[in-house]
Amino acid sequence: MRALICGAGIAGLTLAWWLRRADWEVTVVERAPGPRPDGYMMDFFGSGYDIAERMGLIDRIVAADAGITALRYTTADGEPRGGVSYASMRAALDGRLVSLMRGDLDRVLREAVPDLDIRYGTSLADADTLTDGSPVDADLVVGADGIHSRVRELTFGPERAFLRPLGYHTASYLLTDPDLADAVGDRFRIVAQPNRQAGLYPAGGHLATMFVHATDAPLTDNPRALLKARFAGMGELVDRALDHCPDDPYYDTVAQIELPSWHRGRTVLIGDAAHAVSLMAGQGASLAMAAAWVLAGELAKADVPRALPAYEARMRPFAEAKQRSGRRAARWMLPESRWKISLRNRLLGVADLPGGPTVVRKAMAGTASSIVG
Repeated sequence: MRALICGAGIAGLTLAWWLRRADWEVTVVERAPGPRPDGYMMDFFGSGYDIAERMGLIDRIVAADAGITALRYTTADGEPRGGVSYASMRAALDGRLVSLMRGDLDRVLREAVPDLDIRYGTSLADADTLTDGSPVDADLVVGADGIHSRVRELTFGPERAFLRPLGYHTASYLLTDPDLADAVGDRFRIVAQPNRQAGLYPAGGHLATMFVHATDAPLTDNPRALLKARFAGMGELVDRALDHCPDDPYYDTVAQIELPSWHRGRTVLIGDAAHAVSLMAGQGASLAMAAAWVLAGELAKADVPRALPAYEARMRPFAEAKQRSGRRAARWMLPESRWKISLRNRLLGVADLPGGPTVVRKAMAGTASSIVG
């Protein structure tokens, strides 16, 4: 059996690993010109952690931990306003939590299939042809190409019919500034104000930024100018980070994908292409690995026409629950008032109090749930 996987990210690489294990011939196409080292730092737990264990990769993932010790909120003047230690968060998850850059997880997965046929700078031109002119010769075509999926567009129609914006835009980029890195240390430093939030954290010898702000406006053609205008005046750390903003930072809408179906004919969607949960839910990587694992499992039990609906029937309730969780979390991740910011910071700090990890474990019971039985 032959599979064409569109997207060499977490979903696509995980599926490639499982299909290769089942003796499928697998080709991966990726529209980016090469491996992408960028992306957010993420807290990796739940289904993704469980599946990585089954793949024998968890030790390599743990070795890529970013070494961040705490999340700390501050005012623009640098005054502390709460936070939580990562030790407490790990205790709440029984130690099954790794904080790492998305690019590092991509690397671990890519190294796990070293002889995989990955064609960079290539995507689908149409349903039967790749952009390099070669024909699509596969029993299964998988769209693992993210929230702005080309496979989804060709199979189900324009993105606007399925994109659910949550009312926020986000941006990120890497920078190098030794003095600023010393000020940030080994913490995730966040300056929060109503409807806008800026963060800095160490990332493999660099600093990474994360900006989020509330807006219903369309995406801008000049994200650098917008970031400088929207986040100016948030203190010395943020202003210095903005001085390093490149001309083309990552900038996108915070959104979810909602589709009436994830498969049609021999084509199926997994990960963000099918069910993006958004930055607010924070489990995109785990869901991507979960979807790949479930799909591979169904393909091991049945032919493609029967496996695809079985995959969707099993995965959809789990993904939709995570989407609902993300929508509920949004107003607390980016509060619209100062009193809500203060309340959010205090509630987060409960994890550092005696007995706090137990309280957090109960509160996260649904969020940290795993599809792995």
